[in-house]
Amino acid sequence: MKTLRSVWILAAATLAAAGCVSTSDFEQTQHQVAELQDQIANISRTTSSKAEVQDVNVRIAEQTEMLLRSNATLVGKVDDIESRIQSSQGSLEQSAHRMDRLAQQLAQVQRELEELRARVASLHPGAISGGASSSEVTVPATAPSADPSQIYQAAYRDYQRGNFDLAIEGFTEFIASSPESDLADNAAYWIGESLFSQKKYRDAIAQFDTVVTRYPRSDKVPGALLKKGYSYISLGERAQGIVQLQYVVHEHPRSQEAALARQRLSQLGVETR
Repeated sequence: MKTLRSVWILAAATLAAAGCVSTSDFEQTQHQVAELQDQIANISRTTSSKAEVQDVNVRIAEQTEMLLRSNATLVGKVDDIESRIQSSQGSLEQSAHRMDRLAQQLAQVQRELEELRARVASLHPGAISGGASSSEVTVPATAPSADPSQIYQAAYRDYQRGNFDLAIEGFTEFIASSPESDLADNAAYWIGESLFSQKKYRDAIAQFDTVVTRYPRSDKVPGALLKKGYSYISLGERAQGIVQLQYVVHEHPRSQEAALARQRLSQLGVETR
């Protein structure tokens, strides 16, 4: 602004010195200077507004970044809480299962004790009473044992819930207590399935081999052979897996496992008849 005034004064002095200044020329020059002053003021206001807008945009960007960081932190905390809850639920389920088993074993022991007391009472009427007796009756100690069918059902429930370690423990206990049971082959198969679900493929293959060799007439044999093929493929032993799947198709062509084997072979690009 001061510069424009100096220019205007200098211009007026120059015109005066030249001897050609008129009232109209002076007024026109003054009018032009006023227009320039207005234009400079407008430019100043516009520049100030742009700076303010830019400053606001910067603040908005900073606040947005802070909100995004806060949101990421909250999401991480929520995920951690959910993970802890799931872990706690799994521990509670395992504890409840063990308590259930202990209760079953305790009930079995109580029944056996009652039976022993009844037998002793029938053989020695005075042995259980509070009276004196010339002979001391010794009740043999019995190891706690649960109903095998309850052990199997509890183990199968553990498998369905994804508690595979407990399922393996229960099925193993069932086979040890009832090796001749009609469900022994099923228990052996579900041990293999539990290992497969845990991605312990090498152990699963060994367990499925046990099903095939120990229970060759079991209806679980096709499933064991199928899962052997799946296990080999998961281990990266593709050729061995294909052989196993082809064996299922050849030996059990009408089974559901054969249909699944054909489907998997087709996915691997292997033609089947």
